[in-house]
Amino acid sequence: MKKILVIVGSGLKNGNTDKLANAFIKGAIESRHEVTKVFLGNKMINGCNGCNACRWNKPCVQKDDMQEIYELYEQCDMVVLASPLYFWTISSRLKAFLERLYAVACKDDHPPKGRYERHANKDCALLMTAADDFFWTFEHAVSYYRFNCINYLGWNDKGMVLAGGCGGSPTKRHIDDTPYLKEAYTFSKTLE
Repeated sequence: MKKILVIVGSGLKNGNTDKLANAFIKGAIESRHEVTKVFLGNKMINGCNGCNACRWNKPCVQKDDMQEIYELYEQCDMVVLASPLYFWTISSRLKAFLERLYAVACKDDHPPKGRYERHANKDCALLMTAADDFFWTFEHAVSYYRFNCINYLGWNDKGMVLAGGCGGSPTKRHIDDTPYLKEAYTFSKTLE
């Protein structure tokens, strides 16, 4: 059984991204995983200031909603990032969450890949939605995810659900008419 933290980087409750995350969560719970969902649309999380006050083992100086997420992050085995595609990458809400993980890194005298800190060993997955469905629609977002989460943070990629062609405006959202909700549900049931 995993403790899974699902971070939804959308600002729209019950929109395409939120529905995709919920489908994933349903399958994970049915598979007896413990799941906590954090919807960033109603949270205030600033990006990292780069002040380095958090080095080492000191709390982040910013007192915003990230403080309540740090404990959830520390306790989880897996982080699932769910984001709409905004300007060909993940949402700024989700990016701010990732930046602020800098404050919970640990000193490492022999860091991998030239870094000077080590991050907690976590599994991860990416769930994304987009109006477009071109062969390159998710290229930049997936590159960011691979570089930041897998290469830099050192997390273990468990997979992705990239839901393109789901519409964009409030009257044209139609993830319910695609196979992606079932794909996210099935994907979460394969997690060990």
